[in-house]
Amino acid sequence: MARKVRLQYPGAMYHVMNRGGRREAVFEDDEDRQRLLETLTEACEKTGLAP
Repeated sequence: MARKVRLQYPGAMYHVMNRGGRREAVFEDDEDRQRLLETLTEACEKTGLAP
């Protein structure tokens, strides 16, 4: 069953998560995981959102 359509509006906050299909790994290694965290932190800083 597909999820419901996400409501979007100015100032909305969204929860973001990653999950591998068929229980597969999302990250290849800790360096890969750290790169995602750094990218998300940079995006938060640029947009003024709390990390």
